[in-house]
Amino acid sequence: MLITQMQEEILRLKHGRGFCILAHSYQAREILEIADVTGDSFALSKAATVLPEENVLLCGVRFMAETVKLLSPAKRVWLANPAAGCPMAEQMDEAFILAAKKQYPAAVVVAYINTTAALKTCCDVCVTSSSAVEIVRKLPEQEILFLPDCNLGDYVARGCPEKQVHLLQGGCPIHAAVNPAELRRAREEYPDALVLVHPECLPSVVALADYVGSTSGIMQYARQSTAREFIIGTEMSIAEHLQYECPDKRFFALSKKLLCPNMKLTTLPDILLALRGVGGEEITLDAQTMRDARKCVDKMITLAAD
Repeated sequence: MLITQMQEEILRLKHGRGFCILAHSYQAREILEIADVTGDSFALSKAATVLPEENVLLCGVRFMAETVKLLSPAKRVWLANPAAGCPMAEQMDEAFILAAKKQYPAAVVVAYINTTAALKTCCDVCVTSSSAVEIVRKLPEQEILFLPDCNLGDYVARGCPEKQVHLLQGGCPIHAAVNPAELRRAREEYPDALVLVHPECLPSVVALADYVGSTSGIMQYARQSTAREFIIGTEMSIAEHLQYECPDKRFFALSKKLLCPNMKLTTLPDILLALRGVGGEEITLDAQTMRDARKCVDKMITLAAD
């Protein structure tokens, strides 16, 4: 079956079965083309709350589908490829966090949205990469235990020097694999390009960038900038997507290491099979996890709106 034929069949089934399709920005181009909403993980979760469909198919990784379910408990949520996980989200468990809380009993626990629902039950407030500095600044507590990404946590600590931020050794292995030498080589190869990086990168890489921000922030900056060339320091699919959107500009991946295998697991056939009812996995969370994990997400929403 040709890609266009598969896309047409997906759209037919989607409408016929009352599904909406949410696709993270790191997904392949052919998946973004059939999605109802594309964007960062939390943007997808918020979108699901207002879309009329009662069935949601998430093209991304498991923690994202869990967050969709937390914010839309009455909807049925499926993960297109059940094997699509996230090493960062899964590298810490509740016992590890409870032990860390004992080590820093005065600290408020701030969790990156890139965590499992189970881990969120142990935390006080969630943040996204775009809202982390703003929300931590608003917290009345002076002592912060930030998890799981120590690189994003370092970025937050530098943005909130008035706070005492404790970091744990976790993070995204894909973003953390890039080093300053690679960035310098990219600048030498593309001397007119601006360097845009995600705060999940190493602090030594972040320090050399022209712009630091979330995936959506990077994309928005590149769209609006008058510059013509950009080195993109996040998952390499973003350079490709931006090239489609802005054909008059040039985009270069900072490193070939910036390839997320979990994001690349989801394919058009996965989506088609899920819509046919013979693939994908429905996400279910028990009532206590739903209740306890939702608290830190709701607090994030409240603080971001203040």
